[in-house]
Amino acid sequence: MSTAVADQRRSQILVSLAAVVWAVGTAVGMGILGDGVSQQSRGLFSDHATLIAPHGPAFSIWSVIYVGLLGYVIWQWLPRWSATPLASTTRVPAAWALALNGIWLLVVQAGWVWVSVVVMVGLVVSLGILLDRVRFALAAAEIDMASVFAVPVTFGLYLGWICVATCANIASALVGSGVEPHDRLATILTIVVLAVVVAIVFVLGRRFSSQAIVTALSTAAVWGLAWIAVARFTGELRSTPVAWTALVAAALVALAWALRIRQRA
Repeated sequence: MSTAVADQRRSQILVSLAAVVWAVGTAVGMGILGDGVSQQSRGLFSDHATLIAPHGPAFSIWSVIYVGLLGYVIWQWLPRWSATPLASTTRVPAAWALALNGIWLLVVQAGWVWVSVVVMVGLVVSLGILLDRVRFALAAAEIDMASVFAVPVTFGLYLGWICVATCANIASALVGSGVEPHDRLATILTIVVLAVVVAIVFVLGRRFSSQAIVTALSTAAVWGLAWIAVARFTGELRSTPVAWTALVAAALVALAWALRIRQRA
């Protein structure tokens, strides 16, 4: 076995082992091996714990992301794609993204809220590195639709959602540390954070040239922001200023995506 083939096999195994960690964490997060995420840490991760928490149905996006992640784990083993630049350059950061997802769920189960913030930041970094590598892989060769869905679409959705989820995670940690979730300061901070989310998505959208990445990233961000608005309009923890800000933020991300696509066309 050549060195290149041996390196490829090791990285494939690394992704598969990371998927096992992810699967165990998911079983915990879904309540199969313990209480679900929304019941953990005194309810800090429920959809009414903080002003920036999306409404419950928003989390159904995980079903789409998880199907894509499972598809990636299988895709990177298949002979047709296993040796492609897209597979070889993304395996290590993909393994980190998979493992950190499972670790985050296990950390939340343990009640370590601030540690979960650190894990979430690590997840953002790993996804950013992965999608940065995708830029060069996409420029190096023609990419078929299976590869587009396995990597740019899946991890673009993942990063777009995590941009929103990281802010919600930080807010949960602050509330757990004694910050009141419904006072004037919390409202102002939430509005500022929503503006930061929009700015981050704008920057990422400018950085990635792939239409698939930008579309997936923007779609997930708009989804999360829109459900924050729904939660603040109709949920247990209501705030009209935050709700309208979240709606405007979602509209701005959608508009930026439309302008970007038009520019490329």
